Amino acid sequence: MTTFREVAQKVDFPAQERETLARWEREQTVAAYLRRNEDSPERFSFLDGPITANNPMGVHHAWGRTYKDLFQRYQAMLGKHQRFQNGFDCQGLWVEVEVEKELGLKSKRDIETYGIAEFVERCKERVLKFAARQTDQSVRLGYWMDWDHSYFTMSDENNYTIWHFLKTCHERGWVYKGHDVMPWCPRCGTGLSEHEIVTEGYQDRTHLSTYVAFPLRDEPGASLLTWTTTPWTLVANVAAAVHPELTYVRVERGGHAYYLAKDAVRTAIRGDHEVTRELTGQEMLGWVYDGPFDNLPAAAGIAHRVIAWEDVSATEGTGIVHIAPGCGKEDFALSKTYDLPVIAPIDEFGVYVAGFGPFTGAYVHEVATPIMAALEEKGLLFRGENYTHRYPVCWRCNTDLVFRLVDEWFISMDELRAPMMDNTRAIRWIPEFGRDRELDWLAHMDDWMISKKRYWGLALPIYECQDCGHFEVIGSEVELQERAVSGWDEFEGHTPHRPWIDAVTIACASCGAETNRIKDVGNPWLDAGIVGFSTLDYRHDREHWEKWFPADLISESFPGQFRNWFYAQLAEGTTLVPDRPPYKTVFSYALMRDEKGAEMHKSKGNAIWFDDAAEIAGVDTMRWL
Repeated sequence: MTTFREVAQKVDFPAQERETLARWEREQTVAAYLRRNEDSPERFSFLDGPITANNPMGVHHAWGRTYKDLFQRYQAMLGKHQRFQNGFDCQGLWVEVEVEKELGLKSKRDIETYGIAEFVERCKERVLKFAARQTDQSVRLGYWMDWDHSYFTMSDENNYTIWHFLKTCHERGWVYKGHDVMPWCPRCGTGLSEHEIVTEGYQDRTHLSTYVAFPLRDEPGASLLTWTTTPWTLVANVAAAVHPELTYVRVERGGHAYYLAKDAVRTAIRGDHEVTRELTGQEMLGWVYDGPFDNLPAAAGIAHRVIAWEDVSATEGTGIVHIAPGCGKEDFALSKTYDLPVIAPIDEFGVYVAGFGPFTGAYVHEVATPIMAALEEKGLLFRGENYTHRYPVCWRCNTDLVFRLVDEWFISMDELRAPMMDNTRAIRWIPEFGRDRELDWLAHMDDWMISKKRYWGLALPIYECQDCGHFEVIGSEVELQERAVSGWDEFEGHTPHRPWIDAVTIACASCGAETNRIKDVGNPWLDAGIVGFSTLDYRHDREHWEKWFPADLISESFPGQFRNWFYAQLAEGTTLVPDRPPYKTVFSYALMRDEKGAEMHKSKGNAIWFDDAAEIAGVDTMRWL
């Protein structure tokens, strides 16, 4: 008589999955799968976009990893040889900020007091801890990869391959030190690149906005009426911009006259008023006015005047824009056009420097009210009100960004742009709109800011002579050892990270002076963008690299990766191999959303942790999403 095993009345899916995982382990199923096509003449090159090894996985991570597993299993069924290499992203602010929290550190000063070497070691430990955790979770997901041979972007090979890329850029004249106004996080004490801001750097913020009168020198009792959502920048005002073709009016109200755009009167003035004159912006060019804080030493002797700027509109504000070249990117560009003075009011921590009177020593995000009080005392405050708008924030710590005049290092994209766009057109994009999105980004992107004034990251191999100003880029560890004049013994045996790499000096190729490496670390997207070369031993075994490059497929989420990983691979790949794209097909998918339709992010607090979902619903639920 046939008997059947008793079936539980209630199915326990997680328990069934654990039984399956145990059977796979006993029977070495995954190991056999990884080896089954090793002798196949056909290859399928899948390049894994590295997951950040900084926290446990969420359900949204499992979704993306399921796609990757699906593609590789299908190609295995077709009999193709694959590498099955998982990747971990290791370096950058995302790790630093979490380690700061663990250690109770609040600023870069705290990190340096704690010790850079100790801090960097804690960052490495965190990466290894969560790489192991994510490996276990991925195995639990049923994701079949060669988990004993994952790549890490903090590896020596990855870092030195980026050195090779940067030296190639330098040999072509693309690396330069730029003096510019950049988005800056005062908490993290570093600049952020355009890519980081555009992708996930804007949030709705409410700030105190101010309508401010700039008294005209040649018309007593009359002022330009300006508006700003960043009152802290008013101490650095040097000019006011109008659109030469806009219509402006002179409005009398409360015994004083104000000039502003005609279309802005209704929202800006409010209450009883009389329009006594109409003119164009062109007629206002060259007018001279008194700045709002001319009494401060930093503003002494500044001649404030009206300039033309075609980006001015009357849609918001007054149609007259206050210009502070030390606090705004567009403003700084205008300073070059009109030879305007530049006042840079804050240091790397967002604190006002000397020369700003009562504001010196104050934190930039705490001065709006004191500045408005000072304006009111001077009789220059027309009105202040809260204003909600999209504003850039630090994607890592959520602090409001400021724009600050700094020296940063860039890769010029002028010569790279066209070949990158050609390679983009040669790639198959799924969905197809990805191609146009990437091309649009490439057409409008600025030069790539590659430097960060932080600690845990790629040590930029740029050596700048303090005597003559000459700089050069070192392309490998071998070249560095050959060029070293001191510090190599102290560095040898360490990974190429701060502070150990900082000990090595070279002789300036121009004047012979002993030269240090700049203290900056690299933009973390350099790390992930080079993996199509570093993971295939590009520097030492070109024959092996050629077998697997370019990748047949990459897969990551949009929209962020169009400007991040997809872009970084295109930039680095096109530099090293101009005549072919670094990947043939890209499959991208939308981010997972919560029950309210918001994108899931750990930082938003709406993520569902992988372990919780696996134990309650089972991983197959995630794989079927």
